[in-house]
Amino acid sequence: MKYNSEIEKRKTFAIISHPDAGKTTLTEKLLLFGGAIQTAGAVKNNKIKKTATSDFMEIEKQRGISVATSVMAFQYLGKQINILDTPGHKDFAEDTYRTLTAVDSVILIIDSASGVEAQTKRLMEVCRMRNTPVIIFINKMDREGRDSFDLLDELEDILKIKVRPLSWPIGIGATFQGVYNIYNKELNLFAANKTKISEDVISIEDVNDPALDEVIGEAPAETLREELELVEGVYDQFDRETYLSGEVAPVFFGSAINNFGVKELLEAFLDISPSPIGRETSEGFVAPDSKNFSGFVFKIHANLDPKHRDRIAFLRIVSGKFERNKFYNHVRLEKKMKFSNPTSFMAQDKSIIDEAFPGDVIGLYDTGSFKIGDSLTEGPAFSFKGIPSFSPEIFMELENKDPMKSKQLEKGIQQLTDEGVAQLFIQQPGNRKIVGTVGQLQFEVISYRLENEYGAKCAFVPKRYYKACWMTTDNQDKLDAFIRAKSIYIATDKDDNYVFLAETPFLLQMAQSDYPEIEFHFTSDFKVGQEV
Repeated sequence: MKYNSEIEKRKTFAIISHPDAGKTTLTEKLLLFGGAIQTAGAVKNNKIKKTATSDFMEIEKQRGISVATSVMAFQYLGKQINILDTPGHKDFAEDTYRTLTAVDSVILIIDSASGVEAQTKRLMEVCRMRNTPVIIFINKMDREGRDSFDLLDELEDILKIKVRPLSWPIGIGATFQGVYNIYNKELNLFAANKTKISEDVISIEDVNDPALDEVIGEAPAETLREELELVEGVYDQFDRETYLSGEVAPVFFGSAINNFGVKELLEAFLDISPSPIGRETSEGFVAPDSKNFSGFVFKIHANLDPKHRDRIAFLRIVSGKFERNKFYNHVRLEKKMKFSNPTSFMAQDKSIIDEAFPGDVIGLYDTGSFKIGDSLTEGPAFSFKGIPSFSPEIFMELENKDPMKSKQLEKGIQQLTDEGVAQLFIQQPGNRKIVGTVGQLQFEVISYRLENEYGAKCAFVPKRYYKACWMTTDNQDKLDAFIRAKSIYIATDKDDNYVFLAETPFLLQMAQSDYPEIEFHFTSDFKVGQEV
């Protein structure tokens, strides 16, 4: 297949972590190695007035957190690397879950002091659902933290995945001097440098070389030798196939902010991680080397540049070759579309491209034609599977605080919910808008963006709902009867599907008992079975 060389060049992955584990910092260090940026920003550091390269929304700069997925592409050692830097905050978990449908592998960051945290476990569960290959980077080894072997045990116990160290730290906290690269059998020591890549690298291929004692000292050298011997005795030899199948997670250690261990991670990642893989569709599996172009929208972002009021759909290319100004099928709308300004990304910087290949994530300027999960194809029409909406955990009714700006509010909430910032449910009578989110912080983001991007002011009134449940049945009469009986708890979602807003677990169980012909779902794709 003539595109195979382009496919093999590409590595598309997400970086995920619990908040404050160092995700955005690691992203920037990878960009430094790739030459995509020259100096790194520092999140939440008032002494450095730059903000993190991958955090571009104004509210992100103010709060020092990532609330939107950023896409960054750069070249390194002949590879095209596509990084999706996801929100770490749990309130934006659904954006992260959707992003994981668009990548082929994941780098999971663990804080060496905190170990496995609640959000880490939830993110790993999503990866396990799709058997996504995972590499683990244990960060902040330059700070006082947990014993490395204890951390590895915790990873296996809590995340339910086997691990295999491919690098090993020399000391920890005040005694941390760098990492030994087990995968390449060499020692790389970097001078601590928070903003630029150090050229001062010492390579020692054999840990038994007496030169190691001279470089790091006799006692640390002996400790390193003993720990490496234990690693080789306890853990199986690394096998790439078990990593690719999601059974084993290679582990690297380092300090992202000081550039310790990042080069080892990046180069091993390029060597072992998967090239772009295919996806399941309504018409069967589509391989990346299929002749016809296909792709799906996994994210939409309005006002990426507030000055230009633009709206961009993020499309993951699954197969074939995308070409600028060529007509493709918009499957849901059943119409042909072409794109004159498709873009690639370097955080907020965009450049127009003429072509793109499987694994690439491109931006398509959109006037409202796209929704999350939409498919573009060349040739036969089909839809990609597995981009669900999850039941929100918090529900509030949207109130307009400025009737003169009703149109702006309507446009703003429609666009923001199209992006996936939150879910919008419409209740009748009165066309009442119920906004559902995973966390409280999303309401702050919605209020901020409605006022600053659309000029509309709103308030949120709490609603006491337990779950939003999508419904399917073969008995339309029973569904109609249920909707009549529960009308005050019925709403429609963005696709005009009926949704039951259950107030309590008990009322949901009663509905399930009274209407056994109806199946209630906690996700909108009706594939993930969940218990109440």
